[in-house]
Amino acid sequence: MISNYHRPIILTCLLPWVNSRANELSQEYDYGFQIYDEGNERIRVEANYFRGKIDLSDESTFRFQLLNDAITGSSPTGALPGGSQPFTSDLEDVRTGILAALGHSLGDQRLELELSKSEESDYYSSGISINYEKDYNLGNTTLAFGFNYLDDIVKVPLLKDQEKDSYDIFAGITQILGKNTIISADLTLGHSEGYLNDPYKVVQRNEDFVIAPGISIPIVSIYRENRPDSRTRQVLHQQTKHFFESINGTLKAAFRLSHDDYGIFSQTAEMEWRQEVNEDLIIAPFYRFYNQNSADFFVRTLNELNIDTPADEPNGDGPNYSADYRLSSLNATSIGLKIHYQVNDKLSLSGAYEHYAMKGVGSETAPTEAYPTANTFSISAQLKF
Repeated sequence: MISNYHRPIILTCLLPWVNSRANELSQEYDYGFQIYDEGNERIRVEANYFRGKIDLSDESTFRFQLLNDAITGSSPTGALPGGSQPFTSDLEDVRTGILAALGHSLGDQRLELELSKSEESDYYSSGISINYEKDYNLGNTTLAFGFNYLDDIVKVPLLKDQEKDSYDIFAGITQILGKNTIISADLTLGHSEGYLNDPYKVVQRNEDFVIAPGISIPIVSIYRENRPDSRTRQVLHQQTKHFFESINGTLKAAFRLSHDDYGIFSQTAEMEWRQEVNEDLIIAPFYRFYNQNSADFFVRTLNELNIDTPADEPNGDGPNYSADYRLSSLNATSIGLKIHYQVNDKLSLSGAYEHYAMKGVGSETAPTEAYPTANTFSISAQLKF
C-alpha cells in the first residue's frame, strides 16, 4: 500500500492545476505491481508503485512517483555453506519512496529538476538531479546533460549511523538516422564515498581458541566486511532502435560497459523485439546477458589474507576484503516477455515475465549456493486524459 503520509503532499501540489485546467491539458497515471521471487526461501520482493504526469501548461510538466516495497526471505551472509556459521540471514523490511519532478520546455530546450526520498528501517536516502536537453539539426539530434546527488544514511547494527554520498554526471547524444532508425549513446561518471559496506555481509576465518596455555580448539569466526570508503565508476551505454515496416516490428539492441576502481569491469548486452500484432496489441520478447570479473578485494575467507584481528568497526582502510557474491566473478542471463494491450484511447494494460539466473565463473567465485535464480512478474495499468 502507498503510504498515507505521502498522499496529501502530492494532492496538495496537484489540485490547483488539476481542477483549473483538467479539460485542457493532458494527464497520465500509471499503477503497477511486481513480484520478484528467488524461491527456496530466498529473497522475495512485492512492489507497488503509482506515478503520474500532469501538464501544468504548454511548456511545464509535473510528474511524481510513490513506491512501496515489501522485502522478505533470506540472503547469503558471506560465510561458507555447511559450516558452523549461518550461510544465510533472514531479512524483512519495507521501503517507501517518493519522487517529484518539475520540467520546463523553451523552444528546443528542456530542463527538469527532480527530488526524491526513500526510507527503510535501516536506510534513508535523499536525492536531487538536474537534467538538460537541447535539440539540433531540426530536431534530429539531441544532446543531454545531467547531474545527480544522493545523500544516504545507513543504520548499522551495534554501530552508530553511517553516512554515504554519491555523485553522478552524464552526457548523452541521440541521433535520428532515418524515419526508422534511432541511435543513442551516453557516458556516466560516478563517485561514492563514506560507508560503502553492506552491514549484513561478513567474512569468515578459521582460528584457534586458546582454552589454556598450550591448549586450543579450532573455531570459525566471522567479521564484518571492509570495502574501500570510496568508489569511482565509468559507464558507457549505447542503444540502437530500428523499425521494420514490412513486418511492423522494432528491434532494440543495447550494449553497456562499466568499470570502477574496485577493479570490476562488466559488460551487458541486451536485445528486445517489439512486435505489433495488431493496432492494440504489442508483444516484446527480450534477452539480456551480463558478465563481470571480481573485485580486487574479493575473498572467500580471511584465511587468504595475512592480517591481524580484523576491526570491529571497519572504516575502509586497508587491507580491504569482502565475500559478497555480488563482487565475485560472475555472469547472469535474463529472458522474458512483455505484453502491452491498448484497451481504448485512454486505458492500456501491460504485463511482463522475466527469468533471471546468475552463476559464478572462473576462479574468483563465491560458493555455487550463493548465486540466485529468480522469476519476476509484473502488471500495470496506464490511464491518459
